[in-house]
Amino acid sequence: MNQPLEAVLFDLDGTLLDTAPDFHWVINKLLQEEQRSPVSLEFLRQHVSNGARAMVCAAFEIEINDARFRDLHQRMLDLYLQHLDVHTVPFNGISDLLNWLDQNDIPWGIVTNKPELYTLPVMRGLDLHDRAGSIICPDHVTERKPPPEPLFLACNQIGCTPENALYVGDHIRDIESGRRAGMRTIAACYGYIDTDTNTQDWEADHYVDCASEIKPLLQSIYALN
Repeated sequence: MNQPLEAVLFDLDGTLLDTAPDFHWVINKLLQEEQRSPVSLEFLRQHVSNGARAMVCAAFEIEINDARFRDLHQRMLDLYLQHLDVHTVPFNGISDLLNWLDQNDIPWGIVTNKPELYTLPVMRGLDLHDRAGSIICPDHVTERKPPPEPLFLACNQIGCTPENALYVGDHIRDIESGRRAGMRTIAACYGYIDTDTNTQDWEADHYVDCASEIKPLLQSIYALN
């Protein structure tokens, strides 16, 4: 008999939400201010999951120890705070998935390495904040992913056992964190993944190429309608 599905947890950027268009606008605004050429959305998508520092370094072709990095990084964060959910939307299939989870009384939540300062306004702006059973950011734990502490905290808030929960993410740290928590994992191969990355190396339990595949996958695994 299949284990029950007590909760589904998601990474945020590149898994639940397509935040890259807003980051793209911010990075190109910063490049414009510095009289640099813009970068393409396709280029930036490969760096979003590695965070703001990685995006700045990639766009400006510098390292973190570069003398210019600190000011560019702070300016990028300031710009992003003003442009959080202008172009950000759930990936195709996510809204249907969340509605289905709600209809089946299956709690869902967010476990992200994105700070609370940016995560909560985005979730509120998309009317998702009050629907989530848990929203865990680095501010809430002593160790961010890949250690499993954030996933354990989310499960505790929702009231489920990790073994009966599932985590969906678009980075190897998400899958590692899920495995270390004893959860089933789904690799979101549609997310912000570098072209040189082989997602099969992540050893996830399941893989999906688009968000619309998650709902039928869960229905199959857990014999749900």
